[in-house]
Amino acid sequence: MADPKITLEQVLHVAKLARLTLSDQEARQMQEQLDAILGYMEGLDDLDVSEVPPTFHSIPMDAPLRPDVPERCSDRAETLAQAPASEAGGYAVPLVLEVDS
Repeated sequence: MADPKITLEQVLHVAKLARLTLSDQEARQMQEQLDAILGYMEGLDDLDVSEVPPTFHSIPMDAPLRPDVPERCSDRAETLAQAPASEAGGYAVPLVLEVDS
């Protein structure tokens, strides 16, 4: 059998970082599964993809965007009149962070 691409210690380290508790059997099974995945990914390195155009999605995606047409903005005074509180031409909200003066 070839050297594993991921060691049992690495599996246990990642499990600890993910706050997972694995039994010895689960850790060995996880090592085998991850080793198989990494072996598959390593095989992809051998593929010639020089003629494959880069893509962001595996299927064509058309964004259903509306046309960018300028429209009249809401009146500021009318909008602020609907707010519970306003101050200095904007919405007044409770203080979240302390500010040193």
